[in-house]
Amino acid sequence: MASVPAQVPSTALATSQLAWLGDAVWELHQRLRHCRQPARAADLHRAVVAEVQAEAQAEALRRLDPLLTEAERRLVLRGRNQAGRGPRRGAPHAYGQATGFETMLGWLFLQDPRRLAELLDHLEKTEPRSPSASP
Repeated sequence: MASVPAQVPSTALATSQLAWLGDAVWELHQRLRHCRQPARAADLHRAVVAEVQAEAQAEALRRLDPLLTEAERRLVLRGRNQAGRGPRRGAPHAYGQATGFETMLGWLFLQDPRRLAELLDHLEKTEPRSPSASP
């Protein structure tokens, strides 16, 4: 996924476009992770939906925070500031963090796929295990 060549320079994209692209990158990443598991399509869908919700993305950003460069932090801030309030039922803070996370992912997808893969790998290695997960 991270080796797809960039078609559009990220400098030509608005923050909302980078976040939109980053949302797609994150969802595809989650689908690729979950498709390796034997399960019914409906169960896979529910698992992916849980991972692409704002709260889960905000948590992923929190786990990445110690590794982020200043440039990546600025991208997160740029996306967070652009986010607005978000859906009525969601937490505005989580929605802002998620939009910042997506903005960073979109930019990295276009500008630094190797770094994107590094951060996604870190999330895989540090993913909290659910109580029902087997060792």
